[in-house]
Parts: sequence; structure tokens; C-alpha cells
Amino acid sequence: MPCASCGDGRKLDFGLIDSVLFEYKGIEGSLITILQKAQEIYGYLPVDLLQYISSETGIKPAKVMGVVSFYTQFRSKPVGKHVIALCQGTACHVLGSAMIEKAISDYLGIQEGETTADNMFTLINVACLGCCSLAPAMMIGSETYGNLTPESARGILKEISSR
Repeated sequence: MPCASCGDGRKLDFGLIDSVLFEYKGIEGSLITILQKAQEIYGYLPVDLLQYISSETGIKPAKVMGVVSFYTQFRSKPVGKHVIALCQGTACHVLGSAMIEKAISDYLGIQEGETTADNMFTLINVACLGCCSLAPAMMIGSETYGNLTPESARGILKEISSR
């Protein structure tokens, strides 16, 4: 089972993805599924893993990298246990998503795209969560939080942190 260092000090066991690669071997159009399953296994998709997937599937590295960089569902860096997806759509923007982002950033000590030192939270901005009637809104995991104020956003994070 090949292993590789991923540039961030982590070692990946590529053997964990081999059964997925075998299952989809030769199946046209399976790259996205392979990448989704790889991300489920490893939590993110570092370059070394993408190169391994490329070599094992015969898909050109540029195509693999292109798919990962195009779709927002894929992460090339590790994320925290709780990913905060903060809506920046029109309704959320108009109703104060910038204030919510500032409150979250100040509370956690991170900026958009960053992860807290304890790997508990990652903050990402998203174009739209599709719940405009709840604006401003954010999702953490599968839970949606709406009608946010800076105070309520901090309270939600404090409650999640205490679990």
C-alpha cells in the first residue's frame, strides 16, 4: 500500500482508495464519484492523492486537477470538524452577512477560507444557500441557521464548541 507525505506533515495510505479505484476501473465518467469517495475517506484531496488517482485511472493529471478546482464540493486543504458555510447571496448580503462574517472571524480568530488552530471550525463563504427567507443565513454541517445577528452567530458557535 503506497503512502505519501502531503506537504502538511500528514501521511496518506493510498491503499484506502484502492478498492474505490478497482470498483470504477474503466467506467467512463466516474471521476467525480471517485473524487467524492476519496474525499470521504481522506477528508480532503491533496495533490499527491490526485496524482495517484490520475496514475491509477489513466486520466490526465490536468483533468483531475481541473475537476477538483472547478467544483466547490472538493477541498484541496484539510478542513475543521465543523465547516461554516456563510451565505453571501443577495438577500443575505443586503441583510448583513458582512457583519455576520466579521463576528464569526473575530470570535474564532480566522478569516474566510481558514481553519481554527484546534481544527474545530473552517469558515467558507458560499454564493447562495437557497434559503433567502432566512437571510442572513449559514449552514454548519447539515444544520441551517437563519435570521442571524452577530450575537446569535457567536452564540451558535459557543454552543457547538461546548458540545
